[in-house]
Amino acid sequence: MSSISRRHLLTWGSASLGALAFGSGAAESQQRWGNSGRGEYGASYSASGAYGAVRGEPFPIPAAPLSRINPAYLRAQVYYSSSEAPGTIIVDPRSRYLYLVLGGGQAMRYGVGVGKQGFAWSGTAVIQDKQEWPDWYPPKEMIQRRPDLRPQLTQLQSGIGVPGGPSNPLGARAMYLWQGNKDTLYRIHGTNEPWTIGTSASSGCIRMINQDAIALYERVPLGAKVVVLG
Repeated sequence: MSSISRRHLLTWGSASLGALAFGSGAAESQQRWGNSGRGEYGASYSASGAYGAVRGEPFPIPAAPLSRINPAYLRAQVYYSSSEAPGTIIVDPRSRYLYLVLGGGQAMRYGVGVGKQGFAWSGTAVIQDKQEWPDWYPPKEMIQRRPDLRPQLTQLQSGIGVPGGPSNPLGARAMYLWQGNKDTLYRIHGTNEPWTIGTSASSGCIRMINQDAIALYERVPLGAKVVVLG
């Protein structure tokens, strides 16, 4: 696919669309899960190491609340057949998974949150920019519809927004998707609502558990290809 298709997408200007649910309290699952999962190879694994508190960051990253996240969406190396080159990111919104192609019929699989109905998209892009603890600039239209956001906004370098930090809906890392010389306005990013992983809760962007967003951020370079399936 040569271009990203937006189904019923509102034009929201130059800000990231990934955090519409910020401050609105997206519905939280009441399901409680155990602290371990089972990989696709059939071997059980402990998630406590991969999802523990992260040290050495400018802001605290607590351990992921595994009791509130379906273990099917925890990180795992899996069998995955793809014609894409190693290093390619493939997002499957239907299954709520992001795959980093490793080659040899394998991939690293991450659970993600995807766009809610009306904000789904698909296409091919590249990672043009990567930022740690990114600022978030909600568009004016969103601020008009969501006056509850105003107390959390401040004047930043590039406009009115929310500075990077624990309360920022983009989480600890963000990867910015472009087509050619055009920003698609979509991001792969962390989240301060990890219990929404495995659901359709965003405005089209791909959200990840912060620990997973950091792991992916460190593995993929600028220019990496991203394919979002329809």
